Amino acid sequence: MLVQFVSSETGEVLMYADVARVLLQAMGKETTARGAFLPEQMLPAAQALRDAVQRSEAAQPPAEEDEEEEGKKKEIVVGLRQRAWPLIDMLERTARSGPKANIVWEAAADF
Repeated sequence: MLVQFVSSETGEVLMYADVARVLLQAMGKETTARGAFLPEQMLPAAQALRDAVQRSEAAQPPAEEDEEEEGKKKEIVVGLRQRAWPLIDMLERTARSGPKANIVWEAAADF
């Protein structure tokens, strides 16, 4: 299932529900089918995501640099930093837009 985040000031962000759940929970939001960020919630939510990224990266062991076997590709790992960045950017840019700015999310069902 997809979750669509729509800002009054930026483009939309789509993400899978399992990723959106992690990010919304890190910001203290419920994973309901519909929700919103008010202007006063946006910067604290962005900071909460930045903090979650730092905790995630601190908990991961350092990557070992193994030589790739010929013909095999290394698996690309997409971390929390890459997944959170579009939403952090949306929150920060929308927060700077004034008191009428808003962000809403919508999904087909609670997730």
